[in-house]
Amino acid sequence: MSRSSSIEPDVPLQEMVVESTLSAAKKPEAAILSEVERCGYSEDDIFAIKLSLEEAMTNAVRHGNRCDASKHVTIRYAVTPERTIIIVRDEGPGFCPDRVPDPTAPENIERPSGRGIMLIRAYMTHVEYSATGNEITMVKVNER
Repeated sequence: MSRSSSIEPDVPLQEMVVESTLSAAKKPEAAILSEVERCGYSEDDIFAIKLSLEEAMTNAVRHGNRCDASKHVTIRYAVTPERTIIIVRDEGPGFCPDRVPDPTAPENIERPSGRGIMLIRAYMTHVEYSATGNEITMVKVNER
């Protein structure tokens, strides 16, 4: 996974901007999943996209924007029958994903953080973070 975005969407991205609250973070999900279903993704792929989007949005609100409702989360996305691209950006200072401790290591099993990044990497086809770490690009290839 590189740090700069080498994923260039070949279709225009739609954009949604929501306030940085957990309830507002749910709003983009319905629109994106509706398009994913319309494009014929499998139930497994729909689950993977839903879980990854929830984790990315939760991380943006909680860790990126520190639950500051005056800040916003920007979601850009494109859904085609071939692939789904979702880009989530917060207004926080960013972070280095490689410095997040492995949540499966014995010393971290009891820690509640780090699992979202692990799940996103496991469920999506491709994941990249911006150089500053306040934007994640996730791609899911439709396996059908």
